[in-house]
Amino acid sequence: MRDPVDAVFAALADPSRRFVLETLASQGTATPTELAADLPVTRQAVTKHLAALRSAGLVEASRAGRETRYALTPAPLASAVEWIEEVGAAWDERLDALKRLVEPGAKPPR
Repeated sequence: MRDPVDAVFAALADPSRRFVLETLASQGTATPTELAADLPVTRQAVTKHLAALRSAGLVEASRAGRETRYALTPAPLASAVEWIEEVGAAWDERLDALKRLVEPGAKPPR
């Protein structure tokens, strides 16, 4: 099994998948047919994108009669944001140390 954060980033790498997530975030739920109406791809392609998003835990499906509706599940996005914040904080620390080093009157580390 791959890292859940890796799965989120892999799913978000595709602009069509990002569009699907944005649409679900604003609409609540949608069917593959409804999503395909706003994309330059087929319903089958949207279904494949939804499968990738579902595999990453970013959407969930529910059946209503013959229809399958998809909804955003934002929890995996929070894990990805947490990872980005951790990496960003590490870089902030390094940049602050560099700034202190190059500022006038800075003393080199011992």
